[in-house]
Parts: sequence; structure tokens; C-alpha cells
Amino acid sequence: MVSLHPKDLSTGKLHGYLLSAVAPRPIAFASTIDEAGRPNLSPFSFFNVFSANPPIMIFSPARRVRDNTTKHTLHNVEAVKEVVINVVNHDIVHQMSLSSTEYPEDVNEFEKAGLTMLPSEEVKPFRVAESPVQFECKVNDIIKLGTEGGAGNLVICEVVKLHIADEVLNEDGTINQEALDLVARAGGSYYSRAKAGFFEIPKPLRTMGIGVDALPEHVKNSMILTGNNLGMLANVDALPTQEEVDQFVNDISERYPEIKTASHRKKHKLAQNYLSYGDVESAWKLLLS
Repeated sequence: MVSLHPKDLSTGKLHGYLLSAVAPRPIAFASTIDEAGRPNLSPFSFFNVFSANPPIMIFSPARRVRDNTTKHTLHNVEAVKEVVINVVNHDIVHQMSLSSTEYPEDVNEFEKAGLTMLPSEEVKPFRVAESPVQFECKVNDIIKLGTEGGAGNLVICEVVKLHIADEVLNEDGTINQEALDLVARAGGSYYSRAKAGFFEIPKPLRTMGIGVDALPEHVKNSMILTGNNLGMLANVDALPTQEEVDQFVNDISERYPEIKTASHRKKHKLAQNYLSYGDVESAWKLLLS
């Protein structure tokens, strides 16, 4: 493993490492206006949501690494403390990328990117009509993290109204992640399409899982089971009873006639197969047999 001190690296090199390693990152497609009312639209991947009460999002238009200049978006939110944060889905990813071009201050990125300006209801900047979720925000604060190239400027935004397209909502009013089809930013010219890589992990039990430290030694020190496997096994609040284990073994004996005398290694491999299908209960019954 290579170990590096940030101060030993050029800002550009460090910037590349950070953006490639901390990825994928959500994208804030930020719409602002200047004091003259001219619209600006630009994407930022130094972005996330940090609070629900109050609803707070933060994005950072960093100072440019190459020449230490600042971006129009930063100037705008300093002058007019409002912004619309639009999410970016796969349908508009190329238009979003085009809008990141460093056009002159008087150029409208909505027009250059072929996106529709939709009037907001609570703030002055326009929404991106093609974005499936739009957050109208007021800017509560701007925290400057430095004065050199690469320094961030945390724009702390409070959501005052949000708009969600009907087509990305489930019947119960929740957002359908697959339908939303978000994209995210990585290092260099790389992006990630979220729905192509979605998978579900049950949340830790409210009743408190037993934890990896409480697993039987032959399970905890398995040469077959992975850390992810152990995490799944540890997220139960109680182990199967001996009666349940015996019944399970009898049920699978026809398919696996040698199961009662099988080695730990063979049982661990079979248990791992059950875990690959999310069947933690069967995996535990096998491991305890």
C-alpha cells in the first residue's frame, strides 16, 4: 500500500486522488441568478444532504485548481442567496456535462445545454424542467475553506420547497429509485448509473443483532465465509433452536445425503450459497448442524 502526505503532493494530484477514491458522488445541478437576473446553471459533485429538520443540503463550488479563480455560481449565491438544486438522471447526463463548460458570465447555460427554464415558486432562480426532482433553497451560509486553488466553499442551503415528478413516485408516495435513474460522479471522466448497481441490505435490527463477536468460533474464524457473510449472520437477534436445526437437516438430507457428517468447510460453502440468496435463516441452521 502506498502511503502519502497531502503536503507532499501537488494540488492537482491530490485532487485526482480524492475525486477517484471518494466516489460515486451525487450531483447538485445548481441553478442560480446574478444581481442582474441572468440565469446560471452548473453541476457540482461536492454535494450531499446533511439534515432533515431543518432540511439542509450543502454543495461546494471549489476554487479552480489550475488558476485559483472562482465560479459564477459562487458569485451568484453571494449576491442572491437563493439556489435551486436539481437532481441529475441518466436522461439529462450529457446536457448536464455540457453545462459545465466555462462559458462567459452572460451566457445562459440552460440554452447552451438545451434545457428548459421552469419558474420556481419560492425563489428567484429557475428550475430545470427535465430534472425529476427539484429543490428550491435559500442560502443560509457560505463557509470558505481556504484561499488557494482547490479550496472549497460550502454553500449551506435550506430547502423551502421540493418538486417530484409523478413518474418517479410509487403508489405509496415514496420515490422509486429505479425509476429515478440517478447518475453520480467519479474521478476523471467517469460517471456511475445508480440503478445499474442497486442492491438491498436489511438495516441492522432495532432489537439489536448479536454481532460478529458473538458468532461461534468456527463461524467467526471460517476460511470460507467472508466479512460480508459474517455481517449478514450477525444481524439476527436469536439463533435457531436445536429442534429447528434438526428439522432443517432432515428436510435437506435427501438432496445432500452426507450433510450430517459433512466437514465445517463443506457446510460453510453451502451456507455461503444460501447467503448469496439472502437466506440467512437456512444458512444459520446449516452452520449449527
